[in-house]
This record gives sequence, structure tokens and C-alpha cells, in this order.
Amino acid sequence: MLRATLKSLLSRKLRLVLSALAVVLGVMFVSGAFVLSSTLNKSFDSLFASVYEGTDVTITGKSNVANGPTDAIPASALEKAKSTAGVKTATGSVFADGARAIGKNGKVVAGGGQRFGANWTGETDIVKMRSGKAPSADNEIAVNQAFADASGYKIGDSVGVLTLEPKKQFTIVGIFGYSGDRGSIAGEQTIAFTTPVAQQLMLGEKDVYSSVDVTAADGVSATKLRDDLRSSLGDGFVVKTGEEMSKAQSDSVKGVFDVIRNILLGFAGVALLVGIFLIINTFSIIVAQRTKELALMRAMGASGGQVIGSVIVEAIIIGLIASVLGLAAGIGVGAALVAVVGSVIPSAGLVIPLSAVIAAFSIGILVTVVAALFPALRASRIPPIAAMRDAANTTKPLTTITIVGGVVTALGVAGLWVALAGGAGDNTLALLLGGVLFAFIGVALLTPMISQPVVSVLGQFMSWSMPGKLGRRNSARNPRRTAITSAALMIGIALVIGVSVVATSFKASITKAIDTGLQAELIIAGEQTGPMPPTFDPSVLDKIKNTSGVRSVTGIYFDGAKINDKDGGFVYAVSDVKALGDIMGLKATSGSVDALSGNQLILDERTAKDANLSVGGTVKVQTTRGEAVTYTVAGVFKESQVLRGYVLPQAAAANFLAPNPAQAYVRLDSGASVSAAKDKIDTYLADSPEVTVADRSSYVKQQTSFLDILLGMIQVLLALAIIIAVLGVINTLALSMIERTRELGLLRAVGMSRPQIMGMVTVESVVISLFGTLLGIGVGVGLGAAIVRALKDEGLSTLALPWTQIVVYLILAVVIGVVAGVIPAIRAARTDVLRAISYE
Repeated sequence: MLRATLKSLLSRKLRLVLSALAVVLGVMFVSGAFVLSSTLNKSFDSLFASVYEGTDVTITGKSNVANGPTDAIPASALEKAKSTAGVKTATGSVFADGARAIGKNGKVVAGGGQRFGANWTGETDIVKMRSGKAPSADNEIAVNQAFADASGYKIGDSVGVLTLEPKKQFTIVGIFGYSGDRGSIAGEQTIAFTTPVAQQLMLGEKDVYSSVDVTAADGVSATKLRDDLRSSLGDGFVVKTGEEMSKAQSDSVKGVFDVIRNILLGFAGVALLVGIFLIINTFSIIVAQRTKELALMRAMGASGGQVIGSVIVEAIIIGLIASVLGLAAGIGVGAALVAVVGSVIPSAGLVIPLSAVIAAFSIGILVTVVAALFPALRASRIPPIAAMRDAANTTKPLTTITIVGGVVTALGVAGLWVALAGGAGDNTLALLLGGVLFAFIGVALLTPMISQPVVSVLGQFMSWSMPGKLGRRNSARNPRRTAITSAALMIGIALVIGVSVVATSFKASITKAIDTGLQAELIIAGEQTGPMPPTFDPSVLDKIKNTSGVRSVTGIYFDGAKINDKDGGFVYAVSDVKALGDIMGLKATSGSVDALSGNQLILDERTAKDANLSVGGTVKVQTTRGEAVTYTVAGVFKESQVLRGYVLPQAAAANFLAPNPAQAYVRLDSGASVSAAKDKIDTYLADSPEVTVADRSSYVKQQTSFLDILLGMIQVLLALAIIIAVLGVINTLALSMIERTRELGLLRAVGMSRPQIMGMVTVESVVISLFGTLLGIGVGVGLGAAIVRALKDEGLSTLALPWTQIVVYLILAVVIGVVAGVIPAIRAARTDVLRAISYE
């Protein structure tokens, strides 16, 4: 049986290649994800170890809000650290994100990493001045090599820099680098000021530091010094050894890479799910084609178990080969991605973790064996008498598979409903993914029932000739086979369309909210690409207010906050609350929303209800900087589509992460020229290149542009699943041509030409592809609509369909069908008539 199985496998090399290729691509995705994440984790371990190599203890402040910057350390704490026994040196450092330099083109200098501002504390084993000198005057800066390369600036050039304060001009006097001939630590741009300037611009006050780096005196251990400093400084600071700080920093980055790895594994799972459909179809066709062969084996004494074993052995061999090739390809892909990232982040060498090897072989073999199990069981039930008849095309009733499909689909829909309704608690993600999986499987099981009528209707559009009519009938002759092939294509299309429905609905909801709830003709805003939001000089608001044709203007500030000691809050501050009400049409349901004085705030009625607040109630608000402040509710306004949450007076913005306005809304007088006002405001923003003034439609495009990027990334990652589905169409048609060799010969014998044969096969391929795409569009629209409905209370108020993408994918389905049908069509057209007629 083993020799017979191996001979059967080697006699069908094309089938072997196509079946293995689906698994190879999935395994490549999985192993590549593990290689990439493990290599990056090791690289950052090495990176942070080198950064803290010369530091025994580091002192930082505590964070006021979750994921916010730490509190500044006063100079008195630095002096206390210096006087602590066992301290050799203690150096106060300023190092904070948010120093954005303006390039020669008038825009913020682009870069792949963060933009830090620091104080120059002198050269170390890691930091070396490469040219020029250290900054010594308040208008002098030194920049790292990465910034110099990205900006094109040289020593002696004047450059504008945006920080917590509006643009200020500085002269570059030095360019520094890092050990190992690096221009940066991890792709960041760093601007070094004198210490007093860095304190004011990056931390908002003088005589403070973001951290203190301490070295121990001879004979004093880092842990002993850490404990002594904790006792000396008290509970208001975080004191860690250099090794602890290195691990903490590395772990925070690893969390990001783990998320990336899990996302990649998720897409790999989709590709493998599609591959399972391909393998099931392949083995089902092969078992059907080998009916006589397997029946003869049964007649010669082979048991059902041996027949199952022969199919499973074949699957194991394919899975093993695919695992080896997929692992090799995954290592190659991981190495290529590491090389790309290595241009920014120094690599510690390629890491091939054991988890990648185990996952590659486990998944590769398991997926193939599981996919081959049902065809194997079917093969074991072939009776010896089948050797005496042609049973390759036996059609079975669809009742059982339809009932099972209905039950599985119902379970999937129920899981999605509970997850999206918020009834799953901590298990929401698992239930959501399980619901999607069950929905896909259920729809796939239901597909045979609907394939015959739908495929017949689709084929009508291509039945203008005899080859077209035959192609239509061939695509409908085996509903199970057509269904499985189409279902593989359905999965990738459904996910893309589902995400597109959500994205399109999000854009439509924003447009509707702005059209109905915002009276501003012009909006000042920018696109946030880092922790620090884009901001502009608050003096611009006064200039706009005094501009002819402007009715009202208000600036918006925002910050993360703790609300009544609970993390996860968010607050706004406004420059003119009365103008805010005029522009956003705020209507008070209680109290007043026209003015704020002292420690007062206003909020919408939904937020008030959730927090059990009313006029006169108090709220404790802790923003990124400073101490917590208790505010009194001055008014509650009717729920707005464009503003929700706590609105504080402008003075509160002084303790925000970004103390300058991030947005502004401008309402014009009736009849005023929008273009003239826009041109005038543009001149006011000349020194604020991070933001632009836009009309309402341009603002919507600006705020939703990230969705187009996200959708593009998802399409690229799901392209692998679609490629595997295309391989499934090719494989199904190629094996069907073998199965129909005699039929093809008879068609040629009665006068059908080779081009007509090719046309018949191409029509069959196009019909199958269109059917799978329509299924995907239907399922995707259903999933997207369910998500939009579930998020209605979160702002997704409008359901919109991505008609352009739907049309594009329908056209793509035709292209896929034509491309997938090329190889099988050529093979069919080359069929030798005499050999085909005599084919058994």
C-alpha cells in the first residue's frame, strides 16, 4: 500500500505542487512572523542594554495618566541624589518627544521614528560629537546624524523648531552620532539644546529634568544604591537599576511587536483556512478519480483502514514537503523584513526561534492531514464492486450538508451578535473571531445548495455560443466541487469588503455629523503621526477673530486624563466656549453652556448620565501635567454628533501634554467668501506647518485618510489568501480536465475546435470566480453591516456600501477567472483525440 501510494503521488506532480503551494504560502506567513518578531525583540534587548550600559540607577517621575509622560524631576531631587551615600555621579537629563524641526521645504522634517528634544550633557561612551561643537548659547542646537541626513541641514544653518511653544529659530552648531557608526539609536531624530532651553521647551518649566542617571561609587552595587536612593527620595519617584530600566523599556517595545506578530498570524490563519478548502477539494477530486483504483485495492484485500492510511500518508508527505519549503521561505521573508527594518534599527542578528520551526511543521502537516481526512473517510467506504463501474461523478444528496451548514452559520451569527453587543466581557475577541470562523464555514457548507441555480444564472451572460453554454453547464454539474472552490475565494473577498463597509460607513458618519452638527465653514487641523498632536500658535486665534468676514472662532485643546481617579478619560479645553456653542449648535439641557469661569466645566448629557453627574456636581480631573483639579459642572448640553465628553476652560490646557491648540473651527458671516478667508488664514499659519486650514469636505478627507492606508494594508495581507484561492480554481479545473479526458476527446471528435475548448474552460473558470466573489461580497456586506450596527452608539450612525470596490472586485473576479483558466484551458485544448476517446 505504501509503494502504491508513493507511485500515485509521483504520477500526479502538478497536483502535488499546487496542493503543497497553498500550505507553503501559509506556513511562510507563520514562520516569517515568528522570525521577524523574535529578531526584533532580540535587537531591542541589545539596543536598550547598550543605552543603559553606563548607568547603574535611573530616576524618573511617575505618570499622571495611563501611557502618559512621567512627571518632571525638580532640581532639588537631583541635588538630593548627588548627596546620597554611594553615588559617584548624578546627571539630570531632559529627553522628551515633540521637537519638530521645520525643513527647507517649509514642512516638518519627515522621519520614520520619533522626534526628541534633549539637553546636551556632554559626550559619553555612546554619544560622540562628530563635527562642530556643543550648544552653549540659548539659540544654538546640536542635532544627531539621522536628523542631518533627513533634513539636509548643515552646521551653521538656521532652523525653526516646534516644541511645547510655537516656532523658535536656532542655529545648528554641532552634529553628533552614536557608537557603532550609527546616526541614531532606533531611527529617531534628536535635537539637543542647552539645559535651560530644553527644560523650558520640552518640559514646560525651568530647573526640572525628565530623568536622572546615576553611577555608583566603587564597591557599591546597583541594587544597594537603588534602595538607598528610594529611601532618600521618597515615594514620589520611580527608581530602577539600569538593568531593570533596560528590561522595562525593551518589554514595552516587545508588546508592540507581539501585536504585529499576532496580526500577521491572523492573516496567516486566513490563508491557511483558504488552503484547507483547496486541499479538501484536491483530495476529493483525486479520490473520485481513483475510485476504480481504490476499489480494486479493496477487492484485492485492502481494508478500509489501509485505504484511509494511503490517503493520509499522501497528505503527510505533501504537508512535510510544504512545511520544509514554507519554513525556508518564511526565514527568507523574515530576513528580508529584518534587513529593511535594520536600516533604521541596528539588528542583533537573524533569530530563528524554535517556535517558528515547531509552528511550521505542526501547522503544515496538521492542516494537510485535517483537510484530507474527510476525503480519506470517503475513500474507505468505496465498495469493491465500484471497480466495475464509473463512479467518479456520483452526485450525493445535499440535505445533510445543508442542515449542518445552517446550524454552523446560526452558531456563528449568534457568536458575532453576543460579541458585538458587548455581552462577552473579556472573551469578546475570542467570541468575535470564533463567530467569523463559524460563519465562514457555515456559509461554505450552505454554498452547494445555492451554487447550481446561481451559477446557472451567472452562466447565462456567457452562453451566447456553444462553448459558453457547455462552460455554464460544466460549472454547475458538481455543486460540491464548485462550492468549495468558490468558498475559498469568498473568504478573502468577504474580509476585504467587510472592512471596506466599516471604513466607508465611518466616512459617511463623519460627513453626516459635520453636515448636521457643525456650522463652521473652515477647520484648522493636522494629521497626528506620533504621541504629540500637531498644534499651532494660539495667537492665530486672535488674528482670525479680527479677520473680516469671520463670525466666530474657537480653538480646541485635548488631552488624556484621569476622571475621578479612573484612567482612560479624555478632556477638551476651548478658547471661547460661547463661540463653541455657536459653531456646534450646543443647546443646554440644564445650567449654562455659554461661559466658563474658574474651575468649571460643561459636558454632554450622555457623559453626564454615564458618570451620574448634574449641574453643581464635582469632577476630579488629572491631566498629563500638574496636580489634579476639582471642577464643578456648570452646564449639560444636548448630545452632539461632533462633541462628546468633558469641556474645560482654556487655562486648563497649560497642564495638557500639548498646551497649544490642536484644532480650530471658524464660522463665517453669511455671504462671506470661504476661499478669501481660507487664503487669509493660511498666511497666519505660516509658522505652524503641521496644520492646515481646510473646508469641510477636505477636512473629512484629511481625518479619514488613515482608513485608506489601513484598507490598503489589509488588502495586501489578504492578497495571499486570494492567491491561494486562485490556485484552488486552477487546481480544480486542471484535475477536472483529467477527469473529463474522454469527454474532451469526444467533443473534439464531433468537431469542436481547440479555441472553442479553451473558451469552454475559460467560461467555467470565470463563472466559478464570479460566484465566489459574489458570495464574498454578500458575506462581507453582512459582516460589515453587523459591525456598523453594533457600533451605532459609538458614532457609526450611517451604513454606506463601498460601491466602487464592489465593482472593482467583480471585474477582478472576471480577470481571476480568465487567468486561472489559462493553464487548464491550454491543457484541455491539447488533448489528443484518439487517446482521449480510449481513456479509461
